[in-house]
Amino acid sequence: NGKEFSMGDVVLALMRTMASLRSGRIWAYVLAPALVSLVLWIALAFRGLGLLVEWLLSHQPMTLLIGWGVAWLATLLAYMGAWMAIFACAYLTASLLAAIIIMPLLLKHLAASDYRDVAPMGKDSFVAAAVNSVVASILFVIGWLLTLPLWIIPGLSLVLPLLLMAWYNRRTFAYDALSMHATEAEWMALRPTTKRPMFMLGLTMALLAHVPVLGLLVPALAALSFVHYGLEALRRSRGGAVVTIEGERT
Repeated sequence: NGKEFSMGDVVLALMRTMASLRSGRIWAYVLAPALVSLVLWIALAFRGLGLLVEWLLSHQPMTLLIGWGVAWLATLLAYMGAWMAIFACAYLTASLLAAIIIMPLLLKHLAASDYRDVAPMGKDSFVAAAVNSVVASILFVIGWLLTLPLWIIPGLSLVLPLLLMAWYNRRTFAYDALSMHATEAEWMALRPTTKRPMFMLGLTMALLAHVPVLGLLVPALAALSFVHYGLEALRRSRGGAVVTIEGERT
């Protein structure tokens, strides 16, 4: 219907995400993928960190730095790159778990509590959601590898991961949040008007992902925030009244 969605809608989704964390069940959903991913990648890091650093040191631009006589800088950047790669893999693992396993549980929980007036008119397809998440992960890894040489440029090592992660969050969770409730026509109508706000929501989550300890909780929190944003956007597109959740101020 051409309705525009603003940054205020992003803030509303974030507020509702925080409000949802008063539920013990929601906390279980948030913690599960983070704990599984953390245990897995800490174990792999102990075994593979040295090999990854050696591989990075044997390729450009590290070999160029070594040739210039600043091997210490190459080694430092290699360790930073290795840990960032491990973090990215851990985030991807947690995101896949959040998108494929946790997202349907969050949708079911929130649809029965905060969005009872939003009728599910889409397709509840586990396969489609899984394929969407896997494709997004593959594209994220390709983008990460292609931009890796640019990370030695001052500032880009901070900006590029944020932009890639923001894109990944939107690409992964936007579709999953609406696939069960929105028809194909509704999704196509909502996509142009929600694309930018959903990217900003993804960017907000990407910023949180770089906070120590909190980072691995972000995929499930992102899933939760995209469910809130998506279902509220769908509610408004259908002309429904905004339902105030418990504890939310209007």
